Amino acid sequence: MSGTRADRLEAALAEHEVDALLVTNLVNVRWLCGFTGSNAAAIVGPGRRAFITDFRYLTQAADQVGDAWEHRIAPDLLARAAEELRDAAPLRLGFDDTHLTVKQHARLHEQLADGVELVAAGGVVEGLRAVKEPDEIERIRAAAKVADAAFTEVILEGGIVGRTERDIALELEIAMRRRGASGVSFSPIVAAAAHGALPHAEPRDVPIPANTLVVVDWGAQMDGYASDCTRTVATGDLDPRDRDIYDLVLRAQEAALAAVRPGPTGREVDAVARTIIDEAGHAEHFGHGLGHGVGMEVHEGPRLSKLGETALVPGHVVTVEPGVYLPGRVGVRIEDLVAVTEDGADVLNGLPKALTVVP
Repeated sequence: MSGTRADRLEAALAEHEVDALLVTNLVNVRWLCGFTGSNAAAIVGPGRRAFITDFRYLTQAADQVGDAWEHRIAPDLLARAAEELRDAAPLRLGFDDTHLTVKQHARLHEQLADGVELVAAGGVVEGLRAVKEPDEIERIRAAAKVADAAFTEVILEGGIVGRTERDIALELEIAMRRRGASGVSFSPIVAAAAHGALPHAEPRDVPIPANTLVVVDWGAQMDGYASDCTRTVATGDLDPRDRDIYDLVLRAQEAALAAVRPGPTGREVDAVARTIIDEAGHAEHFGHGLGHGVGMEVHEGPRLSKLGETALVPGHVVTVEPGVYLPGRVGVRIEDLVAVTEDGADVLNGLPKALTVVP
């Protein structure tokens, strides 16, 4: 990809009919200029690169934000942004309507000079972020490797029967942090037996029993990027019906994984797995989308779901995670993290998917 990220953002502004963009979402600010502090904004437009933060981050901003940006230090970021644009009218200023509050919008509107029009332009930066640069993909891969290693240590080598779901979730987080993660992508899910039928189950202080299935969904946040993976393991001999559900989900997952490549929309890839599960009689037991984008945040674009209209392109990083959830009985989800390449897909995590028995 040619040009800086700010250059690419500037080029995208014309499509949204704005002259400049005020970026207030901290994840977007970090993506644009590398700043990792907790209070900042940026303005991007033709010939304009302004970075604004407060006095606490004077030294950090000097270290992290390059000389291509004009550095501004102020106690009130929106007031300073308005001052920055005081002589810019007439100007259509885009703002992130999914992030800026109604109160902030009203205050900004009052402070802007006459002739500066505020235009809702949420999602512009997120659309660019969805297509990852090679270095970003390698950071996501590194986070996935840390998560894989933690799973191997805590679950495959440590065993889980008799330990509580909550303890396993906590140990996964600690194991990832020991390996360099700054934190978790999301609170780990560890859900045994009927509890696994809740797609977003919260770990309980309940011992994991033998002879059942356990859903584990976890991810590492490292160097600014997230990972996301799910494996379902057995804790002994299974009811044959439960083994059938596992085999069904694995078949659907591998078929959808094979469909990930440039060209198809998220809805079309979703349909590959959904058709297999529907035809097996479990349409009502697969209620969520097949997957989602992952990057600096664990949930980004594009969406792999019935509503996914975006066509996959090289650089997209998505999850492929079908599941079947039988209330009161069992749940199965299998998830891989995948980068779309020029001619197919590259799976970024490395744990096996054949059903594993863990004592």
